[in-house]
Amino acid sequence: MYFTDRGIEELVQRRGEESVTIEWLGERLRDFVDINPEFETPVERFATWLARLDDEDDE
Repeated sequence: MYFTDRGIEELVQRRGEESVTIEWLGERLRDFVDINPEFETPVERFATWLARLDDEDDE
């Protein structure tokens, strides 16, 4: 188990019943990077990965 799995599990337990928009998620990611600028690159990579998830060219 990766360390991040605990955070993901907590997220699912606490907020798993909620529905959110991509716009809402984008705003929360921006807020997170504003507070934690050292995570700008990983957040950018994660957001790009999510944006391109269904692109056949990236497989």
